[in-house]
Amino acid sequence: MMTQHTSKEFDEDLKSLSEMIAEMGGLAEQLVGESISALLSRDLAAAQRIIERDRVIDSLQHAVEEKAVLTIAKRQPMAVDLREVVAALRVSNDLERIGDLAKNIAKRVVALEGQLQPPKLAGGVDHMGELVLGQLKEVLDAYSRRDATRALQVWKRDGEIDAIYTSLFRELLTYMMEDPRNIGFCTHLLFCAKNIERIGDHATNIAETIHYLAVGEPLIDERPKGDLTSTTTISFGED
Repeated sequence: MMTQHTSKEFDEDLKSLSEMIAEMGGLAEQLVGESISALLSRDLAAAQRIIERDRVIDSLQHAVEEKAVLTIAKRQPMAVDLREVVAALRVSNDLERIGDLAKNIAKRVVALEGQLQPPKLAGGVDHMGELVLGQLKEVLDAYSRRDATRALQVWKRDGEIDAIYTSLFRELLTYMMEDPRNIGFCTHLLFCAKNIERIGDHATNIAETIHYLAVGEPLIDERPKGDLTSTTTISFGED
């Protein structure tokens, strides 16, 4: 947890940053869950709401940046105090990207309007979504507690999500090859699955930031990865 400083104003600055990060985290977690739910239920209205609400996360991220820069300029923090401010900047950036990825999924829901949905093809996406939401919740709790051990547990499980994505990638490609009528729907699902996998990557980024914040050193071990789809010729760019 954060230490008390002789400057009450500095403590208030750090508290304000933590509160903004908590608000961003809660909203990002909510948007991810709702975007996956909208995809599974093909809820166009919910998707449109998610796209609009992403702007709130963007605004909060800008507020964190401004507060962090002002805090550094006024307080000139060092050591763990500086890490607190830098960590808030890093986490806010990852949360903003998570919001964008949730918005990307919602955009796919809109694009799927009127398309045939083959039965049971979205089950793997649902499973991935549950795991990623669990990771996101766990890492946000770890940040609020400055818990490096808990963050490291999230970091070590990143490969599990990657492995599920690889399996789902292959499964959806098989469906497309078996029946060309599945190509449109499966392509959108592949983009959604990749966005979910990237949300997991950002949760892992936050875990690395927590370790840096709590310990004072970056993680030097190679990140556990299980995504083998990079050898394919299909590209998944950002929307």
